[in-house]
Order: sequence, then C-alpha cells, then structure tokens
Amino acid sequence: MPELSRRRALTAAAALAAAAGAPAVTAPGASAAEHRDDSPAPFDEVYKGRRIQGRPAAGGGHHHGTGHGTGYAVFVDGVELHVMRNADGSWISVVSHYDPVAAPRAAARAAVDELQGAALLPFPTN
Repeated sequence: MPELSRRRALTAAAALAAAAGAPAVTAPGASAAEHRDDSPAPFDEVYKGRRIQGRPAAGGGHHHGTGHGTGYAVFVDGVELHVMRNADGSWISVVSHYDPVAAPRAAARAAVDELQGAALLPFPTN
C-alpha cells in the first residue's frame, strides 16, 4: 500500500467533503482568489479635476457604506461610489459595471471618465 502523502490526504478530504456537501479542504496558499485578506491601499487624489478617495470601510463587510461587502469605500467628490470586488479579484462600480478593473482606484478613475463632468448622485441602498 502506498504511503499516505499530504496531497493524497487533502484530495481524499476534498472528495469526502464534496460528497457530504461540506466546504472543501485546500492546502494553505492554494489560491489567492479563494481566500484574500489583501485589502487595497487607501488613496486620495485629484483625477481630471475630481477628488477621488478610497479607504477600508469602518463597517468591515456590511452592505451600508462598504462597497457591497468588500469592506472598502470609494468616493468621488465626497459622494460614495458603490464598488464590488468580483470573484476573480477585479473590481466594478455602479457607474462602469461592465468594465472590470484591477483596483478600486482604477474603478474611481473609470467612473470619473464615464461621468464626463456630471455629478455622481447618491445610490439608494434600499
């Protein structure tokens, strides 16, 4: 009988968990997309005459004021731009929903580009 390796043990555990309907067991560092604690860095800058800001949200994952569970808030001229992190790590906003970008700063810049000088209106949360 072959020796039980870590890989075989994890494979067997994952197969049993999948069969039982439980979350699968993965090796540490298996995938950065599966488990992230890599919050984007805060930013505060003027882009094309508009002040854009981003920072970790105080709520830490609640839907009010945190970018739909991301724990990160983005603002254009003081008005919150709702952002969301996709499963692949890209970001989208309510303004440029179909144009994913790499980071919240890029989402803010894309929103400014799309707004073309128009004011960002508050987005109703309920």
